[in-house]
Order: sequence, then C-alpha cells, then structure tokens
Amino acid sequence: MRVLILGATGAAGVLLIQEALAASHTVVVYARSPDKLSEDIRYDPRVTIHKGELDDREALSSAIMSVDAVLSALGPSVSRGPMHPKGTPLARAYSLIIELMIGHHVHRLLALGTPSITDPNDKFSLRMSIIVNGVATLARTAYEDVVAIGETIRTQGNDLDWTIVRVPLLSGANDKNVVVGYVGDGKTGIWVTRAGFASFVVQELEKNEWVKKAPLITLP
Repeated sequence: MRVLILGATGAAGVLLIQEALAASHTVVVYARSPDKLSEDIRYDPRVTIHKGELDDREALSSAIMSVDAVLSALGPSVSRGPMHPKGTPLARAYSLIIELMIGHHVHRLLALGTPSITDPNDKFSLRMSIIVNGVATLARTAYEDVVAIGETIRTQGNDLDWTIVRVPLLSGANDKNVVVGYVGDGKTGIWVTRAGFASFVVQELEKNEWVKKAPLITLP
C-alpha cells in the first residue's frame, strides 16, 4: 500500500516509517520540518516528502490524495506537555484530515491515542487512573487535546475505517511484543515501546482486526 505518515519526525513516527518500508509499503511523509529526518529516509526512493503545516488545507490535501491509508503518530510532545497550546490544535487538525480523507476516498486511519481517550470496554485500574489524572492535572491542555482527538475521530469518522491505538507510558526499548486489550482487563499493563506501537500499527493495517475500536496496547 501507499501510506501517509503523520508525526513522522518524532521518535514513534520514524519507527513507523521504518516498519512500513520493511513491510513493502511505499511511504508519503507530511511534516513541518522534514529536514529532521535522517538522510537514509529522505533519499529513499520509496519515500515521498511533502512539507507543510497541519492547518494547510492545500498542502495536506496534496499529500492525502494519492494514498491508501493514513498512519498517524501525532500527539502532544511529552517534554512540552505543560506548554501544549490551548484550543486543541491536534484535534482540529484531525478534523481537517478526516474531511480530506473522505473527499479523496481514503478510508483507513490508524491514529495514536492514550488511555485519556476512554472506551466503553475499559474497567477501573488504579495505576492507569493515577497516570491519566496526573496528565490531566499537570498537562491540562495536552490532556484536553488528546480527549478531543478521540471525540473527533469517533464523531466525524463514521465513513472511515479508523482504529485509535492507545498507548500508555512509552519506552525507547526495542521490544516489539505487545498485548492488545483494554484498560483494567487483567492482561494489559502501563508500558509499551515505541517500536511495539509502530509494529502493531503496520500489522493492523494489513489485518484490520480493530476497525472502529480503540484498543490499548502494552508490553506483556
């Protein structure tokens, strides 16, 4: 498939590019600062790069129009969490992304989320409750944007085959193993690796086992 990757210059996004290429997909990158990508990615003939902002309708439309699916690692910066802009800018970007996807007949969206986006299948977990409440308290604007991302995808994405891939605390380790479930189900934990996220997204792109669902993925 030909896939558009958003959030491609972040740590998870780079791994997503690598996983997609390893699975024989071709990649379109849409990024504000594509120069942040390594030369081996920028000059890979299987990678097409579009430079633009998330609110640039024309540039974003040009990137979306030729793809089969959108894989997104967009999310608030962990390091800038308390400084995240007000007004849910990422959720507003998703609203435009979804509108353009529908207009260009691109139906598959796999998007990064967190347990701040709740799901009816979730059960109470003290550890996860502490983490989510901590984020809501210390990084309120980031928390509000993530929650709004979930609402935007669920309410505006009726015509899409979306999956919100929720991740808890992120690790930079290389372990790609994940368990897939929901908060408080007795098998999911509170950590996952970025490599595990990238691997799961590319596998789910092919398997379509979690369409219109928001699973939590964690280390076993």
